[in-house]
Amino acid sequence: MAVRLFEGKDHAAAYLQFRVAPRELISVIVSYMGKRTPKQFNLAVDVGCGSGQGTILLAPYFTKVVGTDISSAQLEMAPINSSAPNVSYRQCPAEELPFASGEVDLVTAMTAAHWFDRRRFLQEADRVLRPGGCLALLSYTMDMELEYGDVSNTLNDICKEFYTALLPFRNPYIGSSSHKIYLDMFDSCSYPDKEWNECLRVKWTLPLSGYIGMVETFSSYQKLKVKDPAEAERLSEDIRSKLLSAMKASSPDQEVTMVVKYFYWLACKP
Repeated sequence: MAVRLFEGKDHAAAYLQFRVAPRELISVIVSYMGKRTPKQFNLAVDVGCGSGQGTILLAPYFTKVVGTDISSAQLEMAPINSSAPNVSYRQCPAEELPFASGEVDLVTAMTAAHWFDRRRFLQEADRVLRPGGCLALLSYTMDMELEYGDVSNTLNDICKEFYTALLPFRNPYIGSSSHKIYLDMFDSCSYPDKEWNECLRVKWTLPLSGYIGMVETFSSYQKLKVKDPAEAERLSEDIRSKLLSAMKASSPDQEVTMVVKYFYWLACKP
């Protein structure tokens, strides 16, 4: 990977606890593949799999699923997610996948490809994909929203305070938004059969503490935490208190609906 993050044990544990994976997008990927080569569901590779939240969602559809990541700490957490007998994990860079040329039916990266050496990764994905194999890259925007009764707009104004405070700590490798990175990768993919999809809204019901924990796993929050742990804790507590006040709730266990906006692209190798 071009940038190595998310490798501390505490961060990996938080990643396992709070990160969510888009089951709806797995269905989109499988449907896309099924319309092209319906009998080719042998091997799927989830690159930059982290603690495996997305990897395990592929298990019902493929004979074998392998999650790969550069981080040993993340991969130590992955088996906690699933004991599916057809899922395994390998430690390796995204640009050096341990598979033979033409061996893989699906290469996917879920909210990870913006950290790769993008040119080398696309070349490597092309190498390991069989003819007719699928490349599927997806990510989400940082402007997650909350829905709760009639105060959703107020909550989202508070959420924007959270994101604005973290913006100075974003890694310069991805800039202010990863959207352009994925669009550039899509444009550079030479496969004629490819699709760009701008926005899919996915909703989860979770405790308010789960939303706070999710944001705390972001690389920008982790960078702030390293620089000034007290300030990071103060920021989280301030946002939590404001959200609870707006909700007229006393406990961060109160459930809310989190709305995540995904963009993604799919391509079929000729």
